[in-house]
Amino acid sequence: MNRTVRTLFAYSLVAILLLIVVSSLVGSANAPDELSLDAFEQALDEGKIAEVRVLARSNLIEGQFLGAATTQNGFEVVYPDGYEEIITAKLLDSGVKFDVDAENPTFLDFLIGFLPYILIFGLFIFLMTQMQGGGSRVMQFGKSRAKQVTKDQPKVSFKDVAGADEAVEELDEIREFLASPGKFRALGAKIPRGILLFGPPGTGKTLLARAVAGEANVPFFTISGSDFVEMFVGVGASRVRDLFVQAKETAPAIVFIDEIDAVGRHRGAGLGGGHDEREQTLNQLLVELDGFDPQSGVIVIAATNRPDILDPALLRPGRFDRQIVVDRPDILGREAILRVHSKGKPLAEDMDLNALARQTPGFTGADLANLINEAALLAARRDGDEITMADLDESIDRVIAGPERKSKVISEKERKITAYHEAGHALVGYALPNSDPVHKITIIPRGRSGGFTLSLPLEDKSYQLRAELIDRLAMSLGGRTAEEVVFGDPSSGATNDIEKATTLARQMITEWGMSDKLGPIRYAGPERQVFLGRDYGSDQTFSNHVAEAIDEEIRQLMTQAHDEARAIIERHRNALDRMAEKLLDVETLNAKGIREVFHDVPKWEHVEGNGARVQYPVNPTFPSATEPTNGQDPQGVRATEGVDALPSSMDDVVGEDA
Repeated sequence: MNRTVRTLFAYSLVAILLLIVVSSLVGSANAPDELSLDAFEQALDEGKIAEVRVLARSNLIEGQFLGAATTQNGFEVVYPDGYEEIITAKLLDSGVKFDVDAENPTFLDFLIGFLPYILIFGLFIFLMTQMQGGGSRVMQFGKSRAKQVTKDQPKVSFKDVAGADEAVEELDEIREFLASPGKFRALGAKIPRGILLFGPPGTGKTLLARAVAGEANVPFFTISGSDFVEMFVGVGASRVRDLFVQAKETAPAIVFIDEIDAVGRHRGAGLGGGHDEREQTLNQLLVELDGFDPQSGVIVIAATNRPDILDPALLRPGRFDRQIVVDRPDILGREAILRVHSKGKPLAEDMDLNALARQTPGFTGADLANLINEAALLAARRDGDEITMADLDESIDRVIAGPERKSKVISEKERKITAYHEAGHALVGYALPNSDPVHKITIIPRGRSGGFTLSLPLEDKSYQLRAELIDRLAMSLGGRTAEEVVFGDPSSGATNDIEKATTLARQMITEWGMSDKLGPIRYAGPERQVFLGRDYGSDQTFSNHVAEAIDEEIRQLMTQAHDEARAIIERHRNALDRMAEKLLDVETLNAKGIREVFHDVPKWEHVEGNGARVQYPVNPTFPSATEPTNGQDPQGVRATEGVDALPSSMDDVVGEDA
């Protein structure tokens, strides 16, 4: 039954029910008055009755009084069995006109009496069918909602996946085992029962699963973790059983569970603990993954970006034997991803995807896809025939800080504060030897920011040294310090700068052991989030005396960073003024323009011991806007942004200033 017919059927049922209700209401309004048998006989003897009708099959007498209008209600009398002969004799003696209806009820009369109940039951069944998604799924709450990928659907292959070569190699082994299992069995090898893909959001975990579905010539079932759990207890476990029954019937087969953390979180979580619906579902999933049927031929692939909250029983060998990290791509991976997403799009001749990959450290595959799409939209907005590097540069800024707010009215005083603020970030970052080169600076409002300073690393990084982190602290406080030096009255624009700098300083002391006084000890307590699969408990694992020492060390780091930024700004005040004036004039500067403004600013060198710095005589060359800036910071691109900047889709925006 198609959707149109089902809709018409529903409307017809509702209309019939409404007619029945209305007719019953009208009938009750016109219902005759009820008389007792004695009152009827008295009225008959007194000659007050005009006509009577005897309904023998229902032991009922209906009639009208003399002088009553035809629009008025009559009367009705219920008489006992065997009273027919007496009432007939009395009616004959009184001379009242009467007739007798002695017909037996028909099946149609019986059906009409039960019609309202039949219609109500039919409407209930229809609504339950609609809730379950079709006429063939009436009341089938426990059936799996997994979708099977068919051969007719558009396929995604491993050629469409870029930037995750190791994950592709691991998953391609699954395809090879399903195609020729004899080669593996001859060596006594067993294929993994389950594969867990985990990594940051947007890195391509679901895309990898779709590629497996396109490459494998076996049935492929896909379902989300949230599709198992319902409000009814036992439904999730039933759906898990039904899913694996379907998969085993078509084995060898692959089952993909997306966002498995929705159903696979730690058991016993929460203040109430308990044996809830989600835990029953997880228990059934554990049984199906490693039950008494080792030759089921079903391979399970799951994806999540929260592996830390999964139940340990899920992660043991025999269930998810292989765990594959799908991390942010490096520079080669970013370039390959850009080539995949730019395929079929008209690119300008000056397009350099390698340079673009160097300018986007920390971007995930989803970020890069959005980057190319934003550039195409910008090109279409200006009625262009091709996508240029200018479109891509603008789209990078849109992804990091949001679209330009050209209509925002900004006073000259606020523009000047913003210009000096961003100039302070740029000057401190330019002068410090371990800071990433400043790539771009702008005072154009974007999103919720009044401007931002963007620094890019020269190479891919997996770790950061203490000296680099200290330079980052000083650069983060450079904007607020510039406001202090120039205006003598800092603004609230450095709110996010201070927040992120304080968080970084706390991590250096409590997590990374970068304090000479406290030593290489981890003082940060474990994350105990009771509603995210963690037991309830206290986070503090150290004494109050140590807590006071931690606060003092954090304060010392922040104070040293602030003093260092102030020393640089006061020493090179002329360069700060030049940069602010230039920003007020052109609003945006690239790396080449920044280098020209700061031509007389030397590098500062760290001196071991007291932590002071002296000027370094050599002024190294910085990359220009068109030169590649290779690498990836573990935190991604570092940008100090304007007031109330929106967080980007990356983990790389570290500062929001005015």
